[in-house]
Amino acid sequence: MGEIRGDAGLPVLDMRLLDGDMAARAAFGQALRAACVGTGFFYVSGHGVAPGLIGRVLEEARDFFALAEAEKLAVDLRANRFNRGYEPLRAQTLEAGMPPDVKEGFYMGQDLALDDPRVVARRFNHGPNFWPEGRAGFRAALEEYAAVMTAASVRLMHGLALSLDLDWDHFDRFCDDPLFILRLLHYPPQPGNPLPGEKGCGAHTDWGTLTLLYQDEVGGLQVQDRSGRWLDAPPKPGTFVVNIGDMVARWTNDLYRSNLHRVVNRSGRDRYSIPFFFEGNAEYPIACLPTCSGADNPPRYAPVSVTDHLLEMYRRTYA
Repeated sequence: MGEIRGDAGLPVLDMRLLDGDMAARAAFGQALRAACVGTGFFYVSGHGVAPGLIGRVLEEARDFFALAEAEKLAVDLRANRFNRGYEPLRAQTLEAGMPPDVKEGFYMGQDLALDDPRVVARRFNHGPNFWPEGRAGFRAALEEYAAVMTAASVRLMHGLALSLDLDWDHFDRFCDDPLFILRLLHYPPQPGNPLPGEKGCGAHTDWGTLTLLYQDEVGGLQVQDRSGRWLDAPPKPGTFVVNIGDMVARWTNDLYRSNLHRVVNRSGRDRYSIPFFFEGNAEYPIACLPTCSGADNPPRYAPVSVTDHLLEMYRRTYA
C-alpha cells in the first residue's frame, strides 16, 4: 500500500476552453468529469494568473517564514478564534495516528470587521485577517492573489456544472460571497531520522469544494491511486494542481472522488506551496445534485450547510 511508482500522469485541462463556444466548454466539462471520477486531481493551464503575481506571493512567503519565531508568533492563529495568522511547525496532524505534520503555515481568508454581523454572531471561519507588522507588501500580494484565485475558482465552478450535466450558471448562488482560505506553507527538509510515519503533510482529503495549488519546483506532492499506491504529482510550469474535496463528493453522491494525498519532502531542500481553498457561500445547502441520484441510487448524505460541513471537518482534525 505504500509503494510509490512514478508520475501519477494527471491530465492537464486548459481553462481557456471555458471562454470558448459551447463545444469548447462541453469538451472541458467532459475532461473534468473524467478526472473527477478518476483520481479527483488534475492540472489546469490557461488560468490567467500572472506569473509575476505568483512570484511575488512566493517571495513574500519565503521572507515571512525566514523571520524569527517570535515575530511569526506575534500573529499566532491560536491566539484568535478566526483561524487567521501563523500556524507553527507541527501544529496540525492531518493523518490520524501519525506524528504531526512537518510544516508551518500562514492563513488568510475573507477580511471582515469585528462589528460585521457574521463576526458578532461568531460564525465559523468569519473574521478579520491578522498581518505581520511592517510588511505592507506581504498583505498587498496576498490580497491580490486571493481575488484572482477566487475568480479562477468561479470559472472552474462553471466547468464543474457542465461536467455534471447542469446549467452553466447552476453554482452561481453558491459562488456569491464565498468563503475561502489562502495558505502559505513551508516544509523544511524531511528529517534525516524521522519518526515512524513522519512526513511533511499526512495523508488526507481536503474538506471543501476546490483546492488550487501552486507548488514550487521542489515537488513532494503524492496522490493515491485506486490500488493504494502513492504516485508523484510533480510541479508543471504554468499550471496549478486542482483537486476536489469532500463537499463535492458529498454533493455528487460519491460519483466524484475526494482523494487521499500527502506531501513527502525528501529533496533535502525547503519546499513552499500556496494552496487556495474555495469553499463557497457559507450558508449554501449541500444536498445531492439532481443528476447524481435516482431510483436505484438514492442520496447517501443528508443535506448540510457549507459552514456545518467545514466545522465538522475542522473538529476532527484539531480535536
